[in-house]
Amino acid sequence: MRPLVVGTRKSLLALTQTNWVVEQLKEICPDVQVRQEKIVTKGDRILNVTLSKVGGKGLFVKEIEQALLDKRIDFAVHSMKDMPAEMPEGLVVGAIPFREDPRDCLISREGYTLDELPSGAVVGTSSLRRQAQILARRPDLQVKPVRGNLDTRLQKLRDGKFDAIILAAAGLRRMNWKEEVTEILSTDTMLPAVGQGALAIQCREDDQELLELLVKLNHEQTARAVRAERAFLKSFQGGCHLPLAAYAEWVDGQIHLSGLVADPSGKQVIQATLVGQDEWELGQKLAGQLIDQGARQLLAQVQKEIVV
Repeated sequence: MRPLVVGTRKSLLALTQTNWVVEQLKEICPDVQVRQEKIVTKGDRILNVTLSKVGGKGLFVKEIEQALLDKRIDFAVHSMKDMPAEMPEGLVVGAIPFREDPRDCLISREGYTLDELPSGAVVGTSSLRRQAQILARRPDLQVKPVRGNLDTRLQKLRDGKFDAIILAAAGLRRMNWKEEVTEILSTDTMLPAVGQGALAIQCREDDQELLELLVKLNHEQTARAVRAERAFLKSFQGGCHLPLAAYAEWVDGQIHLSGLVADPSGKQVIQATLVGQDEWELGQKLAGQLIDQGARQLLAQVQKEIVV
């Protein structure tokens, strides 16, 4: 195998995830040499605006995908939840490894759970998806934006800028920071982002030698579950920063897919669950059900308010 260059963001979590993938590759192919190239994305540069208002798709992947297309790197490791539904021509996801915990978690300064937080408490998140589901359950809370890497957001909580913050459990587990978690939020309370907890290893579609290596890292049940979620996302032709959620899991040989579209105020939540075998058909069918209930008009209104 030729020496490889992997592209990654500079954050501690991104580097941890990339190192883990490189270690897995070396277990499969001990002689492989991999050099890292750290790449700064638009999402990393713009930290004073909420993600939904930065605009565009692929805020954390576009520059890395360009490096792939320019052949500066051979493959990239992304958090799947950062991947837009559409991928540039010439690129593919070569592997989706076994999924880490897909759920969200609450970290509270005083050790309160979501239901125990005092009325008026300030919860930090820049995700409209999380905001909508928090306010649907606890309309008496305040939700304020928080940006930055995991360590930055945790420090802002410690500094007293928030009473609690919501983060993906997977990132904290990968960083071995599980002791920070106050409460793991069930998928009934907080439906995750599309692909949350999963990694996407992306490469050029004509790189057959590398694809043959990457496929050995692929976990088929995870990959099919994520494809169902991404088929749901693709049906709305939106980015991953809209108030939209989907989570698929395997139960008795079938895919159970839950999807949600919500008003960021939490006043309107449209959701449903479907069971099936074909992941693409399942995602599209579930999206169709929500569209029939007014999901497209709801998202159009949200996008209009973001632009304003």
